[in-house]
Amino acid sequence: MNNLIFIKLGGSLITDKEQPRTPRLDRLKDLCQQIAAALARDPKLLPLIGHGSGSFGHVPAKKYATRNGVGAESPRPYWRGFTEVWREAAALNKIVMDALRSACIPAIAMSPSGSVTARDGQVSAWDLNPLRSALLNGITPVVHGDVVFDEVRGGTILSTEDLFMHLAREMHPQRILLVGLEGGIYADFPARKHRVESVTPKSYAEIRKSIGASASTDVTGGMSSKVQQMLSLVEELPDISVQLFSGMEDRNLERVIEGEVLGTVIHKNQI
Repeated sequence: MNNLIFIKLGGSLITDKEQPRTPRLDRLKDLCQQIAAALARDPKLLPLIGHGSGSFGHVPAKKYATRNGVGAESPRPYWRGFTEVWREAAALNKIVMDALRSACIPAIAMSPSGSVTARDGQVSAWDLNPLRSALLNGITPVVHGDVVFDEVRGGTILSTEDLFMHLAREMHPQRILLVGLEGGIYADFPARKHRVESVTPKSYAEIRKSIGASASTDVTGGMSSKVQQMLSLVEELPDISVQLFSGMEDRNLERVIEGEVLGTVIHKNQI
C-alpha cells in the first residue's frame, strides 16, 4: 500500500465544540469534496479517514470521566455513561459518513467499539483484515474516537490519534494529515504570530511550553498530547511524516493531499 495516507478530520473542525451536538455541516461537506477532488486526480491514492468526536462524544466523556476507566466496581451510571459516549460518537460518525457519501466517496465505517480491545489505554487487539480488504477494493475505511473495552480499565476511550498510532505500526502510511482549526504549531500560542514550520523530537523541547491543550473540552489531551504522540511515532517510524494544518482555509486539505506542505510538519530529522 505505497499510496496509503491517514487523514484525521479534527473534532473542533467538524463540530462547534462550544455547542453540544453541533456539527459544522458546511465545513464537513467542503472537506469531503476536497478529498473527492484529490482522489479524482489520483485514483491510486489510498486514504484512511479518521475523525474526532468534537461536541458530541466529549461532553458525556467529561461528565463520566470515561477515559480514566470504568471498572467492575464503578457505579452503574458510569457504565451508562460509557454507552452515552458510544451513542454520541456513533451519531457524529453517521453525519460524517453521510457527507462522504454525498461527495461520492465509497466509504465504510469501522467503529472501534465493536472491533478493538485495549490494555490500559492502548490498543492490544484489532483484526485489521476487514480494513485492509476495504482499501484493496477501493473502499475508504473510516475510524473515529470511540469507547472500547479495556483489559485493565474495564472501559475507556481511544482517540483517533491512539488508533492511528496502532494502524501506522501495522500499515506504514506515507503520511498522516491532522486537519484542525489551528494553522499548525505555534511558538507563541495563543498569540499565534510565530508558526513553527517543522518539529522534530530534538527541537520539541524548545517549544514545548508554548503548546497548549485544547481551548474547549477535550478529554483526550488537546494539542500537546497529539504532538507528543506523533513525535513518538516518527521516532519509531522515521519514514512517516505528520502534517498539522488548518482545514478552515480554501482547498487546504486538497492541496496537502496532493503534496503541498502547509502548517507544521513533524518528522524524525530536520530537513
